Amino acid sequence: MPSPRSPLSRLFTVLLAGVLAGLVVALAALPGNLVGGLVTKSALRAYVDLPDALRTPAQPQRSYLYANDGKTLITTFYDVNRTDVPLAEIAPVMRQAVVAAEDRRFYSHSGADLRGIARALVANVTGGGTEQGGSTLTMQYVRNVLKTDPTRTAEERQAATEQTVGRKLQEIRYATALEKTLSKDEILNRYLNIAYFGSGAYGVAAAAQRYFGKAPADLTLGEAALLAGLVQSPDEYSPIDGDKEKALARRAYVLDSMADTGAITAQQAAAAKAEKVTLHPTAQPNGCTAVAQGHDDWGFFCDYLRQWWLTQPAFGNTVKEREQALRRGGYRVVTTLDPQVQKTAQEQATDVYGYNNKRALPIAAVEPGTGRVLAMAVNRHYSLADNPAGQANRPNTVNPLISGGTSVDGYQAGSTFKLFTMLAALEAGKPLSTGFDAPARLPTRYSSDAEGNCDGNWCPANANPEWMDGYRMMWDGFGRSVNTYFVWLAEQVGEDKVVEMAQRLGITFRADSDAAFAKNDAENWGAFTLGVAATTPLDLANAYATVAAEGTYCTPLPVVSVTAGNGEKVNVGQPSCKKVLDTDVARAATDAARCPVGQQSAYGQCNGGTATAVDRIVGRPVAGKTGSSEQNATETFVGFTPQVAVAGIAANPDDSTDSVGAAVQARVIDAVARVIKTAVKGQPVKDFTAPSGELVGNPQRPEPTPTPTPTPTPTPEERQQPADPRQQSDNGFPSDLRRWLQGRRG
Repeated sequence: MPSPRSPLSRLFTVLLAGVLAGLVVALAALPGNLVGGLVTKSALRAYVDLPDALRTPAQPQRSYLYANDGKTLITTFYDVNRTDVPLAEIAPVMRQAVVAAEDRRFYSHSGADLRGIARALVANVTGGGTEQGGSTLTMQYVRNVLKTDPTRTAEERQAATEQTVGRKLQEIRYATALEKTLSKDEILNRYLNIAYFGSGAYGVAAAAQRYFGKAPADLTLGEAALLAGLVQSPDEYSPIDGDKEKALARRAYVLDSMADTGAITAQQAAAAKAEKVTLHPTAQPNGCTAVAQGHDDWGFFCDYLRQWWLTQPAFGNTVKEREQALRRGGYRVVTTLDPQVQKTAQEQATDVYGYNNKRALPIAAVEPGTGRVLAMAVNRHYSLADNPAGQANRPNTVNPLISGGTSVDGYQAGSTFKLFTMLAALEAGKPLSTGFDAPARLPTRYSSDAEGNCDGNWCPANANPEWMDGYRMMWDGFGRSVNTYFVWLAEQVGEDKVVEMAQRLGITFRADSDAAFAKNDAENWGAFTLGVAATTPLDLANAYATVAAEGTYCTPLPVVSVTAGNGEKVNVGQPSCKKVLDTDVARAATDAARCPVGQQSAYGQCNGGTATAVDRIVGRPVAGKTGSSEQNATETFVGFTPQVAVAGIAANPDDSTDSVGAAVQARVIDAVARVIKTAVKGQPVKDFTAPSGELVGNPQRPEPTPTPTPTPTPTPEERQQPADPRQQSDNGFPSDLRRWLQGRRG
C-alpha cells in the first residue's frame, strides 16, 4: 500500500503536475517540426553535459571465482548482486514483458513521453498515490544510473530521486540525449542490467537466478511477466520477501499488456496466468565463507586469493580500492585451484586427522615453473561458525593454517631444511661426493650451557646412530637424514649462507624470534639446518618447487586469468619467476633428493631412505624429504616431480608443545605421496636431468655401507604403532635442543 502523504506533499505534487502539464500543453501547441528542433538542440547540449556514468556505465557487479577449469564456481564477491549480460542472452519474452509493463511506446518516442508524464502526474495527484509512472524506460535508466553511480557523492545520488521540477527536466534532457546516441536495443539492454527486481537482485541475470535458479535466456513467458511486474515495486511485489498474491496480480497485468501490444496472443496470456508459480530461490554465495556447498575446504584457498588480490596495484591504489574492485568490478577470475588435487588433499588430511582433532595436517600443492597453487587443504572447516569451548581453531576456523599470516607463524619442518644446507654447499663448489665420517654426536663451535652440552658447546646427535653414523656423502646423508653430517656441512659453508638460501627460495620468517635470528645472528644459527624455524606447507612446497624447476623461483600465484566486467583482460595472472639457482646446482640437489623416497640417484649412490614407500605410491620419478622436529612435535614430508611439489606438516596449530608423535610420520608421507599421484595423473612421465660430473665429484667411499632391507608399506593397523626408527623416523634432535634454543633466544 502507498504510504499516507501529508497535505504539504500533496500540494507540492499538484504544483509539480501543473508545471509539467503546462509545459506539455505549451510544447504540444507548437508546430511539430519546431518541437523536434527544440528537443534535438536541447539533446545535443545535454549530451555534452552527460555524466561519465551515462556515457560509459560502470555499475557495481559481482565478481566470480572459478577453479582452474574455468567452469567450477568457487564463490562470488559482491556488494550489489548484479551481473551484466548482453541482450542476446535475455529471453525475448523478458524484453517484451518489460516494455509492455513499463513503457509501451518505448520504440516510438524519443526518450521522453511528455503527454504520458502529465497524464501520470495528474492521475497520481487525483488518486492520492502512485498509480501511474509516466517515466519512460530511458528516463528510468537515467535515474537508476545516477542514483547508483559510485563516482558521485551520497548527496548527488540522493538528488537523482528527488521529486523536483529541475530533476525531472534534467532526466528528460539526459534521456533525450541518450536516445540520439544509443539504439533502442542498447538502452533496453542497459535498463534490464540495472533495474532492481527485489530480494537483493539487481539486473535480470541476478533476478532470474535469485527467483528461478536459471539464466535469463531460459525464462518462460510466465516467469518473465512476473519479473517484469516486480520493477514498479520490487520489495512489495517480491514473491519471496513480499506479497505473493500482489506479485501474481501484477503478473496478470503484465501479460494483459503484452497481449494489448501484440507481443503475445490473448490465449497465450490466459495460459500463462493459469500457470502455478514455481520458485527456486537461489541465494548467491558471497565471500570465502560462502563457497559451494560441501566444499568449505575451498575457503582457505579463496582467502589466500583474496589476500593476494589486495596486494595487486592493477585493482586499485589502496587496499580499500582493491577490496571494492573485487566486490563491485564484475571480474571473472579463473583461479589455479585444481578440484581433483584439492579433493585428494582434503581426503588425505582428514584421513590422518578428523575435523575435530586438536592436531592438523595442512597440505599445499604448487606447480614448479609457474608458482600456481593447485591445492590448499587441512582438516578444518573454513567457517565463522562457533567452536566448542576451549577449541580455538577446531573444527571451524578462518585462520590461514596452510599459507601463514595474521596469527599463524607456521610450524617447524625439521630435516626438510637440510635441503637449504645442501644447496648452499653445492653453490659453494662442494660436490655431492663431499664426505664426512659422521659421529653419533658432533661437538660444534656454538656455545651452550644447556644440560648435555659437550665441554660448553652444542653437540647435536643422530636419532639412530647404528643406521646414520659413519662415512656419509650428500646422497646418503640426505637419504638417511644424518644430523651430524648436515650440521658439519653447514659449519663448512656458513649458517648465514644456509639461512640466505632458504630466504632466496621463499621461506618467510613470520615468527619474530626467527626473523630476529635471521637478521642479526644468522652465522650462529647452528640448529637452522635441523629445521627449527617456523614455516608453512605453502612456503615449503614452493621452495622445493624451485628445485624441481631447476632453480627457477616463482612467486606463489592463485590465478590463471582475470577478466574485467567490460571483457578486457587484466594484466595479472602471469607467473612471476626468476632464476635463483644455477641449473646444475638444482639438478644435483634433486639427485640426492631421490634417496629419501626409495629411488636411485643417477650415479647409484642412494643406500637408504626415510620415505621409501613414496616410490611405490607415485610410480614415476619423484624426490623429496622427511622432517621431524624435536620430540616429534611435528612431522613433515615434501615431495616433488617435475610437474608438482607437495608439502604436508602434521602439527597442533594451537599448542606447539603438543607432540604429534613419530607414528604419524608414515601417514603424512602416504598422504603427500597420494596427492602427488593425483596431481600427475594423465600427465606425461618426466624424468629428472642428471647433474654434471663437476658437481658429482669422486664418489669413492673408504668402506661400503650396508644397504638396509626396505620396509614394506604399513597396514592401517600398523600405522597406529611406532614405526621402525631406522627407516620411518626422521627425528634427529638431541634432547637438550629446546633448552639450548631457549638459551640462545632468551
